[in-house]
Amino acid sequence: MIDEAERMTGQRLRNVDMSAFRHAMRSLASGVAIVAAADGEARVGATISSLASLSLTPPTLIISLSRSSTTLAGLRKAGAFSANVLAARHEHLADRFSGRSGLAGAKRFEGQRWAEGVTGAPILTDALVSFDCLVEEVIERHSHAIVLGSVVSIAEGPDEPALVHWRGVFAPSQ
Repeated sequence: MIDEAERMTGQRLRNVDMSAFRHAMRSLASGVAIVAAADGEARVGATISSLASLSLTPPTLIISLSRSSTTLAGLRKAGAFSANVLAARHEHLADRFSGRSGLAGAKRFEGQRWAEGVTGAPILTDALVSFDCLVEEVIERHSHAIVLGSVVSIAEGPDEPALVHWRGVFAPSQ
């Protein structure tokens, strides 16, 4: 496909520096969510800014996680996950689940109210919206995996400003 792009444009594609790419992508403001999975008492979760609707029929989400992520391993094992969209007041949770706090595994869930979704995945009770999903497919590419999630239930929360990630920091949406 890259060869086809070069043929069509007449331009030679060149390697892009990883740090330049990361810097450029920070110009794209993204919503922030916590992806969580549970296998019995074992819980894992991570902050993501790569959540999108793939399909309305059937309702399907797409997320991206690092291939080395314990959250990816946990959701593969559980066969299900939740995607919990964060409000501006959840910045502390975004930090906690990003790993900045030093907490890992089930310790990240402490001090916050979580419910069990239809699939068994942890649902943040005061999220703006929580999607409860079955893992439909995991596609590994480069450093990350694309996870397709079949949405089986939705829990809507308060109507308030969302947390966004822009230029490397969390900020409330306007």
